[in-house]
Amino acid sequence: MASFEPCRTKMEAEGIAPSAVSAFESTFNSLVSGNTGMIPESTIAPAPDLVNAESFSGEPDTSLLASTVVLKLNGGLGTGMGLDKAKSLLKVKGDDTFLDLTAKQIVAMREEFKSNVKFMLMNSFSTSADTLEFLQKGYPALAGEAGLEMMQNKVPKLDATTLEPATCESDPSNEWCPPGHGDLYAALEGSGCLDSLLADGYKYMFVSNSDNLGASLDLSILTHFAKSDAPFTMECCERTENDKKGGHLAVRNSDGQLILRESAMCADEDEAAFQDTGKHRYFNTNNLWIRLDKLKEIINANGGFIPLPMIKNKKTVDPKDDSSQKVLQLETAMGAAIECFKGASAIVVPRTRFAPVKKCNDLLLLRSDAYLLENNKPVLNPECGGKAPTMALDSKKYKLVGALEEATTGGIPSLVKCTKLKISGLVSMSSKTSFVGDVSIVNNSDVRKAVPEGEVTGDLDLTAA
Repeated sequence: MASFEPCRTKMEAEGIAPSAVSAFESTFNSLVSGNTGMIPESTIAPAPDLVNAESFSGEPDTSLLASTVVLKLNGGLGTGMGLDKAKSLLKVKGDDTFLDLTAKQIVAMREEFKSNVKFMLMNSFSTSADTLEFLQKGYPALAGEAGLEMMQNKVPKLDATTLEPATCESDPSNEWCPPGHGDLYAALEGSGCLDSLLADGYKYMFVSNSDNLGASLDLSILTHFAKSDAPFTMECCERTENDKKGGHLAVRNSDGQLILRESAMCADEDEAAFQDTGKHRYFNTNNLWIRLDKLKEIINANGGFIPLPMIKNKKTVDPKDDSSQKVLQLETAMGAAIECFKGASAIVVPRTRFAPVKKCNDLLLLRSDAYLLENNKPVLNPECGGKAPTMALDSKKYKLVGALEEATTGGIPSLVKCTKLKISGLVSMSSKTSFVGDVSIVNNSDVRKAVPEGEVTGDLDLTAA
């Protein structure tokens, strides 16, 4: 059986906190014990009907804000969209970035409720400098607050054959990878942040992804969470056909515990059941509410970490060289901690609380007039009739943000009257164009072609234009 000691030695030499080492050791041991990380359909049942957040009534308790901390996961570079800096610094609405809008939400809430709601970021070594510089320029009061930043850990990539730490002589930084957002708990413990927050009287934490602008601190949900006395609550949305490949909530048959099953935890033979949105109705938004005192209890009971289910990814040590050493990257998901909290709960929230930007489809839609800003949150324009346009940009031509920016140098076209937009090939758009109804644009040539100004509807072939 492979030994963890080479990993321990490498991590300790890098100065990584004992809590992060212990958490990775737990994940490593899960791997070498033969655990596949799979959750068979036969071992779970669908989650029961969940309470809907829109049904919450009663007066929200503003006094809870003094003991609440808002934490945004800000460790991602957005490499999948071609970015080389913190994804949260990408402009999403006019000149406002994700981080602008998040900071404005926090400042506005503080002013409205006369309460200094605590704000934190979990940055990575890749995002820290850019993020702090940005906040210092635009929001110096926030940037100067004690305890603003907590750093994400890193873990060794493993040789796929020997399970020893992988090596990359051309670039040693390639030997490390992020441990997934499940690292939240090890980072809180290992940095001393958890103890500091508890000592300062903080009891509740709301965590969400920095690219989800719908995930603001909701006072009615906070009040419900506090009154429920649950140690952990996950915000879920109802799955649709578009969500069938994402993870879902379930109940473990052996003990009735709520658990999260991600796609990487599903065997091929269970894929049909996994994607059955009528059976498994809820997915995790990654908006989580955590009782910090209960988190500390669980960490102490497990020897300094939370034992999260393993997610195994097969990669190459150099992500840009497919011929380089084959490695395994072990990750954990923070939502999976729901299975570690006895008495954990889940609620259903409206889609307005789940608006992440993962692809250029999402970004173009958010930048357009199909979305308006209300209280620094993007909301669907009422003129869309309650349904956002379906976006289908050419995935090869518009995978990277730079390609989208090049296509929209003349401005963002109007999408408020559009029901579906499909674009194949290289085009240039402008703010003088308005897409109406179902629109399909094709350009089969290698030369970028301009979309006409004015109203554009139906099928349009620009190949010979």
